[in-house]
Amino acid sequence: MLRQLHSLPGLLAAVLVMLLAVSALFLSLQPALERLDATLPAAGQVNLADLAERVARHYPGVERIERTPNGVLIAHFDQAGEPGSVLIDPFSGQGIAAHEPSAWSSWSKDLHRSLLLGTPGRALAAMAALCMLLLTLSGAALLAKRQGGWGKLLRPLQGNLSQRWHAEIGRLAIVGLLLSALTGLYMSAVSFELLADGTEVEAEFPQTLGAGPAAPLHSLSALRATDLNDLRELTFPAPGDPSDAYQLSTAQGDGYVDQASGTLLSFTPHNSARRLYELVYRLHTGEGLWWLGLLLGLGALSVPLMSLTGVRLWWRRRQAMPRLANNSAAQSADTVILVGSENHGTWGFAKALHAALNQAGLRVHTAPMNQLRADYPRAERLFILTATYGEGGAPASASQFLERLDGIAANPRLGFAVLGFGDRQFPRFCQFAKDSDAALAKRGWPRLLALETIDRQSAQAFARWGNAVGGLLGRELNLQHTPLQPPTRTWQLVERVQYGEQVQAPTSVLRFTAAGPMPAGNRLQRWLGGNRQPRFEAGDLVGIVPPGSPLPRFYSLASASTDGVLEICVRKQANGLCSSFLHDLPLGGQIEAFIQANPDFRPASGKHPVVLIGAGTGIGPLTGFIRHNKARHPMHLYWGGRNPQSDFLYEPELNDYLADRRLTRLHTAFSRAADRSHVQQRIIEDATQLRRLIDKGAQILVCGSREMAKGVMQALDQVLAPLDLDVLTLKSQGRYREDVY
Repeated sequence: MLRQLHSLPGLLAAVLVMLLAVSALFLSLQPALERLDATLPAAGQVNLADLAERVARHYPGVERIERTPNGVLIAHFDQAGEPGSVLIDPFSGQGIAAHEPSAWSSWSKDLHRSLLLGTPGRALAAMAALCMLLLTLSGAALLAKRQGGWGKLLRPLQGNLSQRWHAEIGRLAIVGLLLSALTGLYMSAVSFELLADGTEVEAEFPQTLGAGPAAPLHSLSALRATDLNDLRELTFPAPGDPSDAYQLSTAQGDGYVDQASGTLLSFTPHNSARRLYELVYRLHTGEGLWWLGLLLGLGALSVPLMSLTGVRLWWRRRQAMPRLANNSAAQSADTVILVGSENHGTWGFAKALHAALNQAGLRVHTAPMNQLRADYPRAERLFILTATYGEGGAPASASQFLERLDGIAANPRLGFAVLGFGDRQFPRFCQFAKDSDAALAKRGWPRLLALETIDRQSAQAFARWGNAVGGLLGRELNLQHTPLQPPTRTWQLVERVQYGEQVQAPTSVLRFTAAGPMPAGNRLQRWLGGNRQPRFEAGDLVGIVPPGSPLPRFYSLASASTDGVLEICVRKQANGLCSSFLHDLPLGGQIEAFIQANPDFRPASGKHPVVLIGAGTGIGPLTGFIRHNKARHPMHLYWGGRNPQSDFLYEPELNDYLADRRLTRLHTAFSRAADRSHVQQRIIEDATQLRRLIDKGAQILVCGSREMAKGVMQALDQVLAPLDLDVLTLKSQGRYREDVY
């Protein structure tokens, strides 16, 4: 529901909101530009009487003096029947330059207020402000849910590039957009007289005026008591008319000044409605608050950017939603598949399961988890395929599942099996799948299969789960689904450094350069330059597609694109299709690969220490981080290998980095050396130093096998205990990140 609330106003009002935002962006610059032209006297430095006399001396036909909220003084006069306006110096009363209202500014205001359509346009503008308010509030709620709570809104963002751009822009602009939307709605309500602005209460023209000739301007006491900075407008009486008076408008109220005695007559202070209106007007326009105007302009600039990224995300979700063939009705199905997905990635796997079960002769009904029914009269099995959103929450299509489950009695004939999708680098991996499995079991639903989880949409893991489902059904079930992947690029092997042959663990550092044209799908990079190398950072992933297989294998990058090479560290695995292919690849040989960003696994910016922990080929990206530590921030490496004589990976480079202080300290552990040890032991041995680093705000990055990472976590929990900390706490703070396999 929350996502629909966020998407629908954006899609329906995207063009309308962007028109208002673009016009608001231009108007937001006006206060700052006016402020540059204004000379602001100090409080009490210039009074209105002296200024009015100087202006009248230079412009005998002056009719009105106006001070804008940004401090610009304008005198309006009529000389020999020719009206004119001039910008005034507040100290001399002399004209600085002719004042001509900007036609472009007036047009922009009309566009912003009414879309150039008069009263109907003002109604459309009000609707756009309402849409912006709904978009901002629902977007903030979505971001809070994604981050794991309102208190974690400022944590580093996760997701693909479009998701991070959309969320980051929104996070930066949220306050300005809320302010613009709320004040815009208020201004619209005033425009349609739904709210009072206080201007209906005016000072009455005095019944009696002082007798005698008009006194000199500089002697008028009411004008002398008015500081120039409080002036809004002073209107002069008609020349030679003793029955007229000066009309004065100030920041405090409005009144009339007797031209003979100089006393203030029938002054009416601004009421609360007027003061509220003026405050809201300033907050909405930035008039008188030029710095706020610029901030509002940045918020307005974010609207087109978020509209474009938001439409892109919506379109990708729509494209990812599969069309299911032979989707039986819930009443007649013998098998039910319920899907929990945030961005529709899980639906591809559900479609593959749906098709395979149909081919096996079953009647299958597939639907979102939010459409859980109280009764499936013919169903015998329920499969739940679900992702997890944020810090263990339900994805969009499963947000109501647990609540609906509470109101449904368990069906003893309908057994269930849950398959969770997630990424093990996040602390609450597949948590919603675990919660759903536990909730079904607790309410008495019979379990058909134990909960299974799939890391990073692994096609191999999905196929293995399909075998288990086939065994349950008593028939062969071949589940194949490969998520869409980016277009590949050709890379050529230019260097190989070999390790580990003496301990029967051949490991290679491989370096490639880009070959051939950019992928056809990457039009922007093609336009920028035909063979341009794609951008990547150490810690990102390269997906290599080995010959004879449609499935990519992912390797962590040890280099950045600025190094001029794509560098990976690969150990040859027994019966490993891709690792064997890479180890047999001759110099000059080529691979097909694509880059997958992994921004959540890299050192945070800043001067805090960084602790790098790895084993085996996990040293690859860690070496890349050290290589790019050109600012020489404290960086400590703990790494475990087999034998220092055969597989001390990157030994020459690491010694160089120690010498030039890109690497602060190196701690190694070798499992087949004389003093056999593992990296976990080095961590415990160095507990005091590690606690000191973590107390200084250190970030920890771990790369290597899952078993190694588990041992490292246990060792660090032991080290952190005296600090009343643990790894899960560091993870929640964004200070502990893993890339494990």
